[in-house]
Amino acid sequence: MPAKRPFERLPADVSPLNYGLCLKPDLIDFTFEGKLEAAVQVKHATNQIVMNCADIDIITASYAPEGDEEVHATGFNYQNEDEKVTLSFPSTLQKGTGTLKIDFVGELNDKMKGFYRSKYTTPTGDTRYAAVTQFEATDARRAFPCWDEPAIKATFDISLVVPKDRVALSNMNVIDRKPYPDDENLVEVKFARTPIMSTYLVAFVVGEYDFVETRSLDGVLVRVYTPVGKAEQGKFALEVAAKTLPFYKDYFNVPYPLPKIDLIAIADFAAGAMENWGLVTYRETALLIDPKNSCSSSRQWVALVVGHELAHQWFGNLVTMEWWTHLWLNEGFASWIEYLCVDHCFPEYDIWTQFVSADYTRAQELDALDNSHPIEVSVGHPSEVDEIFDAISYSKGASVIRMLHDYIGDEDFRKGMNLYLTKFLQKNAATEDLWESLEKASGKPIAAVMNTWTKQMGFPLIYVEAEQQEDDKVLKLVQKKFCASGPYAGEDFPMWMVPISICTSDDPTSAKMQVLMDKPELTLVLKDVKPDQWVKLNLGTVGFYRTQYSPDMLESLIPAIKDLSLPPVDRLGLQNDLFSLARAGIISTVEVLKVMEAFVNEPNYTVWSDLSCNLEILSTLLSHTDFYEEIQVFVKDVFSPIGERLGWDPKPGEGHLDALLRGLVLGKLGKAGHKATLEEARRRFKDHVEGKNILSADLRSPVYVTILKHGDSTTLDTMLKLHKQADMQEEKNRIERVLGAISQPELIQKVLTFALSEEVRPQDTVSVIGGVAGGSKQGRKAAWKFVRDNWEELYNRYQGGFLISRLIKLTVDGFANDKMAAEVKAFFESHPAPSAERTVQQCCENILLNAAWLKRDSEDIHQFFLQRKGGGAAAPQLIHTPRIRSLFSQADGDWTVNVVKWFLLTLQNLKRKKKKTKKNKILSKLIAIQRKEERRRGKKKRKKKKKEKNL
Repeated sequence: MPAKRPFERLPADVSPLNYGLCLKPDLIDFTFEGKLEAAVQVKHATNQIVMNCADIDIITASYAPEGDEEVHATGFNYQNEDEKVTLSFPSTLQKGTGTLKIDFVGELNDKMKGFYRSKYTTPTGDTRYAAVTQFEATDARRAFPCWDEPAIKATFDISLVVPKDRVALSNMNVIDRKPYPDDENLVEVKFARTPIMSTYLVAFVVGEYDFVETRSLDGVLVRVYTPVGKAEQGKFALEVAAKTLPFYKDYFNVPYPLPKIDLIAIADFAAGAMENWGLVTYRETALLIDPKNSCSSSRQWVALVVGHELAHQWFGNLVTMEWWTHLWLNEGFASWIEYLCVDHCFPEYDIWTQFVSADYTRAQELDALDNSHPIEVSVGHPSEVDEIFDAISYSKGASVIRMLHDYIGDEDFRKGMNLYLTKFLQKNAATEDLWESLEKASGKPIAAVMNTWTKQMGFPLIYVEAEQQEDDKVLKLVQKKFCASGPYAGEDFPMWMVPISICTSDDPTSAKMQVLMDKPELTLVLKDVKPDQWVKLNLGTVGFYRTQYSPDMLESLIPAIKDLSLPPVDRLGLQNDLFSLARAGIISTVEVLKVMEAFVNEPNYTVWSDLSCNLEILSTLLSHTDFYEEIQVFVKDVFSPIGERLGWDPKPGEGHLDALLRGLVLGKLGKAGHKATLEEARRRFKDHVEGKNILSADLRSPVYVTILKHGDSTTLDTMLKLHKQADMQEEKNRIERVLGAISQPELIQKVLTFALSEEVRPQDTVSVIGGVAGGSKQGRKAAWKFVRDNWEELYNRYQGGFLISRLIKLTVDGFANDKMAAEVKAFFESHPAPSAERTVQQCCENILLNAAWLKRDSEDIHQFFLQRKGGGAAAPQLIHTPRIRSLFSQADGDWTVNVVKWFLLTLQNLKRKKKKTKKNKILSKLIAIQRKEERRRGKKKRKKKKKEKNL
């Protein structure tokens, strides 16, 4: 565990009631001037005021008690390490209210946090800067001295002094705009007073934007701000936002409390989006949709992110976590309800099946590690907050809320949510408060159940076996902690309260039995289940656990995958559980590969998507062997039937999911080198580049990745040219993500250099480097070396933010030997990254797990591939080493050549102690075979020549 830094929250002597804040950013010198006039309450007499402050210089500070005269502060003591400042006063400030005035200056930094500058290009090609904010978690203190803790709420009166040709936005609507007395080029824009709110939700933006607007059904003014000239690209998000606000109002039975909401696309933005109250900021790719150039997955992404951020307007903004320990409640809840909202707006997305692949399985992957953490982590120092913006807070949080919602039922869940929101309106709450409201509404033991999921890390593996007793099936269930490293061997026995649902082949879509498993073992009797009927646990893959079936139970489920009688989300869950069990060494990987072959008739996009992710993990693992090509053959075999069924062009009546599936399958086949796919991709790419036939947005990623994987320097140059010409960030990102597929070492270097160039936005450098690391074995080594060589620049660029964690994970997670784990560990010991400490530990653990997996299963996997192909089965008794076997598998079908290869290798492998005569015997046999083969080939050549001559 990372060592905890000493930390104290702000003293409670003085607290703010209202911030009067005026800021004047300079978009040329990248500085800003600020004036703060805060109405404060002195709760205990004191001669100092302690506030948060970082990278700000205070010029003057004074305090005037109500009705009394001003006292000037005599000293400002900055505690930079703790991001605090202590203002000292010559006399004691007595209890009561008063006004604190501070004049200060700061820098518009380029770190994508606090009050920062964001670079953009105007339609005429000029480079300019906007001034924008990102305050969560603890960066409001970089814009103005404040009490920067979520529980210290106040109202805000904000004014901005800006160039008169710029748009100025903040949380509230504009109430006044007047010329600035000292400069005719400036205006002062005054915004309405905000509700009581936390500092991390304050926001302001100054820049050049267009917008589209509408009113939601409940009368809220909704605007989407886009770069100049791109208003059209804001329409999709506008439509989603206008549908979403009334949906949440109805769901929570609490109205949206502000008169307006703005959604704005920011050029340089570290996160995906930020839920500032009334002014939600987004990366361009999470908000803008171009009807012609945006692919289906981008539309879906925008819908989800809009759904997520708007949920926060209630859950987070109206009721706020008391401290960062409860961050998961904010993020986990919003990550769950975004799917509910998208399902409401776009039922054709089948979004809940996608949730299992995108969030549920991702969270389980991380949570099975020894270096995971509980959903609720006690957070002290600000540097620890960044660490928990991860898949546990978001995805596991969302998964356990989904399980809870299922356990309670929608009606009682909504009642409980309304109780919670109305009770804590404009206040702060902790996890326990939500449990209490839901318990009240449902009458179920919510706190007892949920504490087992949020206060301890990990989740259970439930082993199940069945015994037929006449017409009933008796199930025996045993729960144990699931560990990525294999069967749990700890001293203690962690236990979960697990809502279990069971279905049978009689009705695969509804639960035959539901029960709360609150002990280590459980025996259940399923009435009237015949011997030939299968039984499946975890209907809908809602319970946050893995299931291991006895061999005969599993055997009976395989036909239900083939004939699709098992619903998609259950087919996905079954396959994913098996894959994880194999990774953990509980079952053999070969068993899973056999099950994967059963998906030959699979029509569902999300099931394929999950299958594809797992094959990618296995591919990465096998790139460390000399039979990597074999898994590519397997991928082609598994994906080509569905590829042929889909073809390249949409058929009448196809929808969103067909488009996603086509892109996925063609990309998979193309990368694996499927001949027909590669040829067609090259043909279509040529037409696209020449402007003859522009590729549809849904086909671009698969085509780009295919031609790059099998491309050369000309291909790379063409792609970089397309990148430069792209007017839309989505297209630039699409290209950036696949550049790493190129395989020649010198071109890999070129891509890495490009990642840090001016051509790539700072937040996107991470995905370029990550793409190289994930692209090939050489790419992985090169990316890791590149990160080490450029560590100072990269660390300086992302500092405490979570992008540094993402960069580390993407770069090193694919390694698979103990030496690499030690190298990674040593590097970060000498180059500390406090906010990524846990990520580094998780990566090292993953590398060791990969190494163990490779050692344990690679032999069997190779045998499986050979037997499928019939390649090595002809002479199994001769095959001794992986090297020999790989030559067999690469053989061109000529038996003689195989034998020669085998003899050569046997010769190399004979131990020294073997007699020389034996070596000589083999050698002479070998030479004889070789000569015979040469004579045969020579004869063939002469015959051919003779024939040609005669013609």
